[in-house]
Amino acid sequence: MPDAPTVLDFDKGTLILSDASDALRSAVPDLRWDKRTRHFRAPACRYREIVLALHHAGLPWEDRARGYARLTGLSLKTDLRPRPYQAAAMQAWRDSDMRGVVCLPTGAGKTILAVLLIAEVKRPALIHVPTIDLMHQWHSVLTTHLGGDIGLLGGGYKELRDITVTTYDSALLHATARGNRFGFAIFDECHHLPGDQYRFAAISSIAPFRLGLTATPERTDGLESRLDDLVGPICYQADIRELRGSSLASYRVETLPMELSESERSRYESERGIYLDFLRRERINLGHRNGWNQFLWRSSQSPEGRRAFQAYLAQKRLSQAAEAKLAAVWELLRRHRGDRLLVFTQDNDMAYRIGTEFLLPVLTHQTRVKEREAFLDAFREGRLPVLVTSKVLNEGVDVPEANVAVVVSGSGSVREHVQRLGRILRPRPGKEAVLYELVTRGTGEHFVNQRRRQHRAYQDPDSP
Repeated sequence: MPDAPTVLDFDKGTLILSDASDALRSAVPDLRWDKRTRHFRAPACRYREIVLALHHAGLPWEDRARGYARLTGLSLKTDLRPRPYQAAAMQAWRDSDMRGVVCLPTGAGKTILAVLLIAEVKRPALIHVPTIDLMHQWHSVLTTHLGGDIGLLGGGYKELRDITVTTYDSALLHATARGNRFGFAIFDECHHLPGDQYRFAAISSIAPFRLGLTATPERTDGLESRLDDLVGPICYQADIRELRGSSLASYRVETLPMELSESERSRYESERGIYLDFLRRERINLGHRNGWNQFLWRSSQSPEGRRAFQAYLAQKRLSQAAEAKLAAVWELLRRHRGDRLLVFTQDNDMAYRIGTEFLLPVLTHQTRVKEREAFLDAFREGRLPVLVTSKVLNEGVDVPEANVAVVVSGSGSVREHVQRLGRILRPRPGKEAVLYELVTRGTGEHFVNQRRRQHRAYQDPDSP
């Protein structure tokens, strides 16, 4: 009597096997025996490894886990052709067993790359994005090039289709129940994925084909190493400098030094002294990986610590919101009359301060959806030539008309710089984009800027 086939099933983000050979357990180290159910269990993301191991073993088996089929009728509805670097990225992804991360700068066509691969793979695809704005942008692009009924999951929508766009937050809510519904998982802005919560969107999916898209995979917590297991290795990478002047607009970066006034300098030195004295007394080195967490913990333990934390915030505000920066913004607005300007700040307070001072529209996370859409439409049409924002436009908003960016303040993140620069790099005939950074001399902001400039993505595009 022939041996009963090994049954592979799916339940709530987990794969269940009725039996497992030694070879299979060796191929999938996190395959575990469940004494209660008397079955082997593994995370859903191990579907590919398990299926390959079962094939190689040559033993009879039955696949009850897979809940999707090949989309034989899926094809492009437009004459969409990859640019040379997109074709190279597609081949690199194929060579990486159709799993991996593609790193391209903002404006280089990551969405189009994904559309081409969806049409090639022909499997139901779930596209994960970090924001509602991005979800709608993807939906529009997919509808244009693939036609058909594109689903939405998030922002009040619960429409699951063979091709569906979802936010990371909504994907988490449905991951365990729908993890076998899609064969192709795409993670846009995939640097979000390694977080302790979002990673379960990848772990709970059986999708054997996986694509991550980002401009910069690095994270401040170092967890980008998780991407290799969740999505695949970095298989292709191109930076802004390589595409400048061809696929992206030519650009230049100018750093404009700002000076604190006498009263601002006096308050800055006083507050910074309190903050640094506390670090020295407590022997906290912010250069260490856990230095900032140590500061937060120690500063919460005493009145002196809480005063040090207030001092830290005060000296930071003084450097990021110096009076000289308002004058510089006004001068740049006059210089670039007729251009489309984006003005970036680190916080909402400075954004609203600039908006109030110069009667400019302000976009923050507090801006209502309809008002935000009205501002963006007016900017694209030229009725509003300037938009002020804190961080809303860092990621996921397409404003190809913008050609000038003014960074009034920002973090030390290279990703933030690449994202802000990318907002003005959509190519147009004869376009040269310019990014201005307003950096206060002799403050922590200056040193953050210098540290960030050590990264290749931040260097002058004509430097070696």
